[in-house]
Amino acid sequence: MGRQAVTYKLRFGTAIVAIFIAASAQAETLTDALIGAYKNSGLLDQQQAVLRAADENVAEALAGLRPVVNYTMSAGYGGSSVFTATTTDTWSLSASLGISADITVFDNGQTKYAVNSAKENVLATREALVSVEQQILLRAVSAYMSVRSEVQTVGLRQNNVRVITEQLRAARDRFEVGEITRTDVAQAEARLAAARSNLAAAQGQLARAREEYRNAVGRMPGNLAQPPALAGVPQTEQAATQFAERNHPEIRRAQRLVSASDLDVLRAKAALGPTVGVSAGVQLGRERDGAYGLPTNNDTDTRSQNLSITLNQPIYQGGRLSSLIRQAMARRDQQRAGLHIVVHDIRQNVGNSYADLRVARASLAASREQVRAARVAFEGVREEATLGARTTLDVLDAEQELLNAQNDLIDASTQEYVAYYSVLSSMGLLTADYLNLGIQTYDPQAYYNLVKDGPVNRSSQGQRLDRVLRALGKE
Repeated sequence: MGRQAVTYKLRFGTAIVAIFIAASAQAETLTDALIGAYKNSGLLDQQQAVLRAADENVAEALAGLRPVVNYTMSAGYGGSSVFTATTTDTWSLSASLGISADITVFDNGQTKYAVNSAKENVLATREALVSVEQQILLRAVSAYMSVRSEVQTVGLRQNNVRVITEQLRAARDRFEVGEITRTDVAQAEARLAAARSNLAAAQGQLARAREEYRNAVGRMPGNLAQPPALAGVPQTEQAATQFAERNHPEIRRAQRLVSASDLDVLRAKAALGPTVGVSAGVQLGRERDGAYGLPTNNDTDTRSQNLSITLNQPIYQGGRLSSLIRQAMARRDQQRAGLHIVVHDIRQNVGNSYADLRVARASLAASREQVRAARVAFEGVREEATLGARTTLDVLDAEQELLNAQNDLIDASTQEYVAYYSVLSSMGLLTADYLNLGIQTYDPQAYYNLVKDGPVNRSSQGQRLDRVLRALGKE
């Protein structure tokens, strides 16, 4: 289950210390958010439980060639009465104790195929756990960047309201001295109302982003630090696609399911073959005759034992076994087709994520230039308006263009980060281990090692398993 080492490593920055009104506190980093998402995800806990259940299937399959031992105990009391000239009562008290053992010594390979199929399903479920982990971490990245984006947007909207409020005050002063008309004042008033409406909308979006963050990370966001600089990705989409085809957990999972389905076909065919079983048993009994079970000299002790070997092979079962073989073959074909679909989907996801990253980076470069130019234009128009060469509407339009450019820059920066981590996810690399989050992650091998041999509760291994379950809070 080890993963191929790659050179596309992330380097997370150190935490940024933010100064507040009367104290200082450490800002929450993207790494902190990812750790919180990993530790607090109910979805991850759910998938880990699914994996533990799959582990148990190996022990259950292995039991097919192990002995089954049972004991039986019984006790009875009964009697009869004979009515003649005198009444004769006959009563007896009986008890028995028996122990039996049955074992299948040969089943034409059915158990072997069942065990190997269960192991393949365990490996497939482990890959499913990795896929869930990727989903959780990508959602945390998106939530983190969304909160930062909305916080910046709210700040822009608040500043916009302040700027337009000052412009409205200046417009009213100029109207009082007759420099502009009442129309100019009305235009400023309309823009201020729109700015306040946009601020309320931005605050609402921020509240929604904060709730998404709490859901994804497990707590409400604090002061979020600037995310770390992005590391490199493969230079070509082709290289990333080839890596994903070898390492993506969804492809690995589909491959394991195909292997399991092949083994299920062999198991179904093996059911047509013979099986050999051995049975042994011992039974002890005592019977006491006498009126109402009272002691007599007629107490009888019995003991019986048996040992038998059985050869069994089906001849005709109404077509059931043949149907099971065809069913297993159909499910194998289903898994093979599923693997084909998954491979194409992963290839498409890699291409889409690379396209999104290219678009985001191009938009980011263009937005920076747009902000620079819009700021120069706004300052120029505002200066010209003080000289009477521009109208109030011209100033408001220039200010709105600058605001739009700043919003576009915020969105482009957010999209670049989300697209970058989407590239990692499409390659199968968005995991806690690869990101080097520095936390203890779930070890799927540990639980499997405890249960793969089918320990019983009274064994030392079973007691260790009980301690593990208590630590997990599952018992």
